[in-house]
Amino acid sequence: MSKILIADDNEDITKVLAAYAKKEGYDPVIASDGEQALDLFDKEEPVCVLLDVMMPKVDGYEVCRKIRSKSNCPVILVTARGEDFERIMGLDIGADDYIVKPFSPSEVMARVRAVLRRVDGGNVGTQSSNGDKVLKIDNLEVNLDEYQVTIGGEKVRLTKKEIETMWTLAGNPNRVFTRDNLLDTLWGYDYYGDGRTVDSHIKRLRQKIDKVDHPNWAIKTIWGVGYKFEYEGAAGK
Repeated sequence: MSKILIADDNEDITKVLAAYAKKEGYDPVIASDGEQALDLFDKEEPVCVLLDVMMPKVDGYEVCRKIRSKSNCPVILVTARGEDFERIMGLDIGADDYIVKPFSPSEVMARVRAVLRRVDGGNVGTQSSNGDKVLKIDNLEVNLDEYQVTIGGEKVRLTKKEIETMWTLAGNPNRVFTRDNLLDTLWGYDYYGDGRTVDSHIKRLRQKIDKVDHPNWAIKTIWGVGYKFEYEGAAGK
């Protein structure tokens, strides 16, 4: 049975979420602080993590960073605070989704199903013709097997979501993606976000990739519409 790690220092919340996880056919693993969450993550190998932000010993943001440094396991942050900058920071460090308390346990399970569908369905971008999850355009290489991006042979440190964004855009050179397209493709159709999430995400991505020269391609803004990966060598350019 697939395991879900539920990390929260509120016992009432973990009991409710554990009960709903069992109804969905998952085996819940409970952690009451950040250190225990990291320990159980390594031991139990869950398929998804529900992670409270405000936890003793190690907070949820740091737990997420450490998980993301070694695994692409989906992480859903849960918090009592819902300010935009906190939500964006959570996504920036590699979280797949963000839920604000109070929440419906049914909604939480719906979010779990959504992120697992995206992982299992492989709906991020399109694979190369040989079936490998490696995309090469000009001096750019996006490797989804290793979750790594290099430009001119230089590794660029990106979050999981930023790598998936590069895969989606670069895999469709010169195609314009609306903000809604990107929300649906990268966060899922049932993600409760808006265009500002995409704009902030693209801004941070550009800041990172622009540290390395890439004269033949760029992520361009199409004002009032969205974004595209503009490549001079693409067909029809």
